[in-house]
Amino acid sequence: MDTTKTPAPTAPEADSPADLKKAATDETTAPAAADTAATEEVPGEELATDLDDLDDLDDIEAAADEEQSSGVASGASAIVAAGLGLVALSGSWTSRVIGERETLKGQISSATATTTEDKIEALYGNAWHMTALVNGVLSTIALLIAVFVLARPAFGAPGRTLPAWVRSVAWAAVVVAAIGVLAFAFMYVLSLPVAPAA
Repeated sequence: MDTTKTPAPTAPEADSPADLKKAATDETTAPAAADTAATEEVPGEELATDLDDLDDLDDIEAAADEEQSSGVASGASAIVAAGLGLVALSGSWTSRVIGERETLKGQISSATATTTEDKIEALYGNAWHMTALVNGVLSTIALLIAVFVLARPAFGAPGRTLPAWVRSVAWAAVVVAAIGVLAFAFMYVLSLPVAPAA
């Protein structure tokens, strides 16, 4: 009786020396392939890096927009200060109306004035003083705005400067407003003319 068994047709054949050698080669190259796969960049990490770059770009654009809006506001403020200083120095409509109102009040009260000095004070003194006061206040406001524009970069981000034209307009506003403040202060304290004695 023959006791040797023949392998079944569907059973895997016994490993030959060539198959064993191939399996050993596959096992040694498998870790190297795994290491290579581990060192490759993961698509998610690359996407995260791109998103970080976009966030940095957004921060830069936001800073540029903020600086541009700050420059626009400073320029507008400098122009307003210069215009207000010129209006105050040449005489504003508001000061003229208030002066005419004081003149009218003086005409009413001068009817009861007994001396010439009282009549001059009633007719002209209050009107002149109110005109000088209103224009002096406008000049002071213009001066404060111009000084604020020039001093603002010192309190902002380091290294930020105003454009040259904004600085020029602001300095012009400072000069005009300072002249107005001095002129109207002098007008306010100036004494009224005295009528000659009869």
